[in-house]
Amino acid sequence: MAAQLEQALAKLKTTGVRMTPQRHAILSFLLDSMTHPTADDIYKSLESKFPNMSVATVYNNLKVFIESGLVRELTYGDSSSRFDADMTDHYHAVCEVCGKIADFEYPPLHDIEITAAGQTGFQVSAYRLEVYGVCPGCTGITKH
Repeated sequence: MAAQLEQALAKLKTTGVRMTPQRHAILSFLLDSMTHPTADDIYKSLESKFPNMSVATVYNNLKVFIESGLVRELTYGDSSSRFDADMTDHYHAVCEVCGKIADFEYPPLHDIEITAAGQTGFQVSAYRLEVYGVCPGCTGITKH
């Protein structure tokens, strides 16, 4: 994580982004997190350390990280956006009960891009794959 944080900090510095203690804490939190937190999750986790920080500060910093290519925003319909600092190619499993998102590894599906381009004429720039089900913590809880 330390090497990943140093690389991210160097990237921000080269783009002229000033590093504030709050920005550093938000970035560190994201790099440490495997839970794909919402902005509110990040705010609640850091508010005791930064009592004057607002939710808007978290959102503004997330926007900077997204624009810098350090974080991706994951949106799922009506629920809150979640944020992922793992920018490698990977896939997600989404719990239909609690909304938890877990990473899983699978070989890249390059032929899906070729198939989509061939059938639609689109110039495919990216794709995202999620599988849906019920996480171990929600097993036995029914979906509302």
